[in-house]
Amino acid sequence: MNYWLMKSEPDTYAWGDLEKDKKTVWDGVRNFQARNNLKEMKKGDLAFFYHSNIDKAVVGIAKISKEAFADPKDAAWIAVEISPVAKLKKPISLADVKQHKMLAEMVLVKNSRLSVQPVKREEFDLIIGLSEE
Repeated sequence: MNYWLMKSEPDTYAWGDLEKDKKTVWDGVRNFQARNNLKEMKKGDLAFFYHSNIDKAVVGIAKISKEAFADPKDAAWIAVEISPVAKLKKPISLADVKQHKMLAEMVLVKNSRLSVQPVKREEFDLIIGLSEE
């Protein structure tokens, strides 16, 4: 299993929207590195749902429910389908992530603008633990 972080502006599509919808097509990604990450996703992989811009925080965990397919808005790009797994007990902000030495090499810290990024298992587990404190 692989782990990911997927960013969404909460005023465009928030965690609550995903919970209400039960699943969504993750489309509109127009960055080659992020597109390549979407291509690598496998059904059952887990992804942090990250509110960008306003909250700048990991707020939930989603599951990849359908692997890469042509973006419905532009077939030259890739989309995946995700479904909600769980809301974090406590959101973990970018500032929280930056405070932990074990997360210093996380893509979120090193390349915070990337909208779809890999997460190491240890990073995933640590953020889950932090949300439960």
